[in-house]
Formats: sequence, structure tokens, C-alpha cells
Amino acid sequence: MISARYLSLLMLSSGLCITGANAQTITGTPGSPTATQTIDGRYIPAPPLPFGGVINLDAASSKPFWPPTIVPPAGAPNILLIMTDDAGYGVSGTFGGVIPTPALDRVAQAGLRYTQFHSTALCSPTRAALITGRNHHSVGFGVVTEQSTGFPGYDSVIGPENATIGEILKENGYKTSWFGKEHNTPSFQYSLSGPFDQWPVGMGFEYFYGFMGGETNQWTPYLFQNTTQVFPWIGKPGYNLTTDLADNAIDYLRQTNAAAPDKPFFLYFVPGGTHAPHQPTPEWIAKFKGKFDGGWNAMRDEIFANQKRLGVIPANTALTPWPDDLPKWETLSADEKKMFARQAEVYAGYVAYTDHEIGRVIQEVEDQGKLDNTLIIYIEGDNGTSAEGTTLGTPFDLAALQGIEVPVKEQLKFYDAWGSDQTSPHMSVAWSWAFDTPFKWTKQVASHFGGTRQGMAMAWPARIRDAGGVRSQFHHMIDIVPTILEATGIPAPVAVNGIAQRPIEGVSMSYTWGKASKDAPSARTTQYFEMFGNRAIYHDGWIASTTPPQPPWLVGLAQMPDVIDGYQWELYNLADDFSQNNDVAAKNPEKLRQMKELFLVEAAKYNVFPLDNSIIQRAVAPRPSATAGRNSFSYSGRVAGTPASAAPDLLAKSYTISAEVEIPQGGAEGMLATMGGRFGGYGLYLVKGKPVFLYNLLALERFRWAGEDALAPGKHTVVFDFTYNGPGPGKGGTGVLKVDDKEVARQVIPHSTPFLMTIDETFDVGVDTRSGVDDSDYQLPFAFTGKLDSITFKLGPTQLGAADQARARTQLARTQQ
Repeated sequence: MISARYLSLLMLSSGLCITGANAQTITGTPGSPTATQTIDGRYIPAPPLPFGGVINLDAASSKPFWPPTIVPPAGAPNILLIMTDDAGYGVSGTFGGVIPTPALDRVAQAGLRYTQFHSTALCSPTRAALITGRNHHSVGFGVVTEQSTGFPGYDSVIGPENATIGEILKENGYKTSWFGKEHNTPSFQYSLSGPFDQWPVGMGFEYFYGFMGGETNQWTPYLFQNTTQVFPWIGKPGYNLTTDLADNAIDYLRQTNAAAPDKPFFLYFVPGGTHAPHQPTPEWIAKFKGKFDGGWNAMRDEIFANQKRLGVIPANTALTPWPDDLPKWETLSADEKKMFARQAEVYAGYVAYTDHEIGRVIQEVEDQGKLDNTLIIYIEGDNGTSAEGTTLGTPFDLAALQGIEVPVKEQLKFYDAWGSDQTSPHMSVAWSWAFDTPFKWTKQVASHFGGTRQGMAMAWPARIRDAGGVRSQFHHMIDIVPTILEATGIPAPVAVNGIAQRPIEGVSMSYTWGKASKDAPSARTTQYFEMFGNRAIYHDGWIASTTPPQPPWLVGLAQMPDVIDGYQWELYNLADDFSQNNDVAAKNPEKLRQMKELFLVEAAKYNVFPLDNSIIQRAVAPRPSATAGRNSFSYSGRVAGTPASAAPDLLAKSYTISAEVEIPQGGAEGMLATMGGRFGGYGLYLVKGKPVFLYNLLALERFRWAGEDALAPGKHTVVFDFTYNGPGPGKGGTGVLKVDDKEVARQVIPHSTPFLMTIDETFDVGVDTRSGVDDSDYQLPFAFTGKLDSITFKLGPTQLGAADQARARTQLARTQQ
């Protein structure tokens, strides 16, 4: 007989046995299939326990052993972490806004409202801070991933030394999932060729259903299930992603509850609402008809009064002044009032619709009988309300992001379609400013609370007893992870997968949960803020803030000052100035000097240097890419779903597209190659056998080259050659369409897309997915019915000269006005 001890020694000498040194508690009969184990969590994943049974020569005289299942500490709650997008402090009815948010109300009434909770002022930096418990520069997200640069604070890489809350909870026995917006994977890693360690499934989230970028069309989203692109809207008229996300989350909760009802869940629910494009379903838009006819100034006054009535701002709060460079409502024409009111109706419908779908997820938790022991954290907005729609608003947000304004007269043509699948709209900056009441500024501005103050509510009926209470302690996104860890009884790990961890930089908010803690001093005494060079430092009730040198709606067009010494600083005593209304810098020069020095200390600590206030330059700066250094791309057959970051880049350069095709008897038609869709892009295709190249300039203008004759059966070469009139972005050029070396169409275009052809559409060969570049020419999927032997892209050198970027961009904007 061979003893288990002898076999264990053999395994140990072979290096196959690892001790369970960090085992904490085993419950149940050791070795039985029902035994469970909690671990101390400092080193994860937990090493496997040695075999604890007996192995003899036959099974009859041996004793089996099952490793215990890892579970969280007894009584650990479920976690439902919710965050919406681009919504400032004055948006939700819960915090005084005019838009009803009953789901957020429900959480607030069952728990607590927090009136001094903060974001980073921008989407993916906030999200990185939220899921890691560390400042956004500490985890590489000083800016959005699309503007990443090769510095530790700005490379958009959440390294393995910064394990997410998903990874921590998964390794401690939670089922973990993520639904909705991602925007924390480097944009140059969206390709299905991977790597996937920076995708949700590589960061501890066992199930992901959502979109990877900063925004997506809600009617035909660029959607992934784990790492596979999916198309759930096909065959479903009226489909909208917001409802789909809730449906999918509810189904996930039901499926996992049926399989393992006692295993706690961590569900991260982050829908696209209310980031542009504003696309709620029609019935939600209809609910707000006429609601905003009184205008943004009257609405701002109403929100301010509501906030005082609800006690979510102190009674002595001042309403910050209306900015001089935004018009007052009474100065507008009738057409302007009509169009601007419509913009707000659609935005409000999107807010309310998103909150409704969130409410369905919360209701599912209650229906499963788990609400009492579920910690729900509902954050309204990952930054202040967005000013990226320009001062006029826009039917096409991709144009606005590139500084192209659409006059109100042109916008009115889309009045009835505003929010439908025919538009990708955003609203006027004036609405954004008003929705950030009572504060100054908007999204992107990290120096002022209009960019960083978020309404947040937290409920856990089993622990938080002061239902309906209000808390005014100063806190930040990085404080959510330590709050979750304290609630679950799980420590922050020292090492994950053998890699030493950067310390969690947030502090737990659980000390605010008791009734007696209403007036407790804030556990967070210091917090820095920085975005695009705008910066602030909070310390013990004071905040020093730089004055933004340009408003974010100019998108980098203005001349920026020296990023170190060119900024003016303001100083506020928040104890008696909740809204940053009264600048006391001139009266307190020594205090301001101390605060500025403290910012430098904190910035050095958290990877904020080097400071950089460039916007355009970072957007077009070189970064790792599957296409870097390549000027020739060849494809054959059908290839669909390639992200823009892995596709040929035709912007600001000359290029040639050559397709080798074989036409069968009876003719052929279909897409040869396309990038983008309804709101910007291009396509080379055959319509009834006739060759066409179509260039869609951000849905504002379409340029079409077409041959008069259908291609005869047999082999042909179809070529589109474009000569770019650079240098600089957005210039025009000459396009020539050829068939078998014979010119069939020539056209000069005055301008082209400057920087961004698409955000969420893909590059497709042999087929077209999501939306077409011209709906009047063909219907999806428009698969090519001939044989595509090959299609080749040859690119000339880029003509984006750094010195003339802003000038060229300004010229393009003016041509569109």
C-alpha cells in the first residue's frame, strides 16, 4: 500500500504540490464536494490546497478529496454598482433637477444621498478610477484612451499592479459581470487579435456585454459579448441598446441565481445614457414635449430652488453667474427656441429612459429576495454634463467633436428625427451649463465642480439605517473600491498573480452610514484634479482651481498658455461657498501659495507629470497600433467588424484602393470595402453592376463617383485613386474612379474629414454591417455577389503638419457654417 503521505512527498519533490498558506476558514466537511473556504485575500489567486485524501492502488481502498469552493466572508453583500454618463449635478430629480429619476430616488430613499462626490471630469479616466480605487493618472488614464501618450500617467494601460475590483472580488468567490460602456481598453487593442488582458474578461469580469469605446449608436451598437461582436438588433424593429443592456443583466442575474443562488454577485451596470448620441425611444421623448419651452435660464433657476428645498445644497449657496459667451434665452429667435427646446426634450427623455431601465435591474434584485443584503451604489454621471455639442447643438455629434457647427436652420430639417436612427444628436452648451447647476463649467473642466460634482446615492438596507439621509463629506470615485472591500470584509490584495500591487489610494465611505455620522469630518482630506492642464487641489475644506484658458466647446482651437506658468489660479473656501462662486485668492495669497505647492506634491505622487494642455495634438499623436508603419493593406473574401484602429487610415493623405473582382454571368453587386456608415465614412461598391465610390463627410455632405456601365462577366480591376491637397487636416482633393485602367468618373472635393471618420462603426470587406454610407444606394448587408479576389489599399504619407493643425481645422469649421 502506498500512503497518501508518501504520494504527497513525491508530488512535493516534483514541484507539483503548493501549500494553502493563505487559507483562512474551511466550512463543512473537509474534502467533501460541499466544503467552502474563505481566504485572507492578501495574495490572489489562492494557491491550491494539497490533496487531503488517501490514494491506494484501487479506488475502493482510497479516499477522495475535493478542494473547497472559495467563498466571500459570511454575510458579504451582493454589489450593484451603477453609473450613468455625461450627467452633471443638476440633471436628476433626486438632486433637484427637472427630469424625474425614480430609480435613483429609490436608492436615495432607502439609503443616503452624497452631495460632495466627485469624478475626474472625463469618461474613461473616471471609469479607471472607479474600478481600481486609484487616481486616474496612477492607472494610466490621465486622458481618454483615444488621446493616450507614452507616459505612465497617460498611456491608457491599467497595468497588472493595479488589479480591478472585478479581479479582487472574483478571486474571493464573487460572480462578476460588466454591462454597458467599457472605454478602459487602449483604443489600439480593440482588435479581435487581442491581447485581451485589458478587456473586461481580462480584468476580472467573468461576463461582459457592452461596447468598448466612448460612445455607440443605441439603435445599431458596436456591441460585444465577452470578446465576440454581436448583432442583437437584427430582426428586432424598435431595438434600443439601453433596454437590451437591462434585459441582458436581468437574464444574467436569473441564470446565475438558478445555478448558484448563494453565490454573491458583483454587477457593474454602466449604460451609454446620457452620452451623445442622445437616442432614447420615441415614447420617452414624447413625455417631455414642451417641458423646456421656458429655456435654460428659467430651468436653471428652477433647479436651484429645488436643490435648496431638497437640502442637497446648503441654504447659503450662491448660484454662479451665467457666462457672458452663452446667450440668454430671451435673446433667441423663435426658430432657435424651438430647436433648442427639442434638443433638451430628447436629452431629458434619454435621462429618464436610462433611469427606468436601471430601475428594472434593481427590481430584479428585489424580486429575487436579495435587496436587503445588496449594496447599491448609483452614480449619476461619470463627469459633468457634456459641452461637446457646440453652442448650437448638432444632429451629428461626430461633426461637433471636430469643430464643425451645423446652423439652426439646417438642424430644423431634422427636428422630427432628432434622437432617431437618422441622427446622432447632442445639445447646446447652454443646456449643459444649466444642467450643472449650481456650479460653473461642464465636462472636461477638472478645475471646477461643473465638471466633477456628481449626484450619488448608496443603499444597503441590512447596514445603512439612516434611510433618506444626506451626507456632505468630500469624496471621490477612488473611494468606491475601498468602500466595497470594507463592506465585503475582503482586504486589498498585496499581490495578484504574483505581482505586487500598488496601494489602493481611496478611502472607505462606510463611516458615513450611521445616523450619528451625518456631521462626521470627511475621511478624505486631500484630492487633486487635472484634465487637459486644467487643475485643482482640495484640502481641508479649501479648493484652489485654475481658470480654464478656453471653454471645452472650442475643442482646442484657441491658443493655449504655457501649461506650467501660464494659468491663473482661483481660491475658494467651501465651508461657506459650496458652489465655487466667491474667489478669495486675492485676499489669501499665502493660502493660495500653499495650495499650489500641495498640488505639485500630489501630482508628483500620482503620475500627473508631465502636464500637457494639448488636445488636437494628442488626438493625432502616434501610438501603438496594428497599422503603425504600414502603407499597404490587402484583403480577400469577406472580412467584417475590423475596428478603425486596425484598418487603413485614409485621413489627410493620398491613397489608392484597388479591387480585383470576378463578375459571374448575370452580373453582380455589393460592397467591396467600407469604413463607417450613416454618420461618416466611405464605400467602394457595385450597384446593379456599376462601380461607385461614395465619401460621406460626417453626414453633412456626400460625394459620389459612379461609372455609367455595369461590369461585364469576367475579371476586372476597380480602382479609386485620391490625391490629397495637404498639408493639414480636412483638406480636399481629386478623386478618380477607374475600371480596367479606364477612367469612368472624376471629381474634386473641397474638403474631407479632418481627424475622426468614425467612432463606433467598423471596416468591412465584401459586406457592410451596422449602417450604410448611403441608404439611398443600397440596403444592408449588401454582400458582394461576385468573387472578390483581393482588395488592396496603398497609402501615401500623412500630411498632418503640427504647425497648421489648428488653422486647417478652423478653416474646415468655417466652410460648414
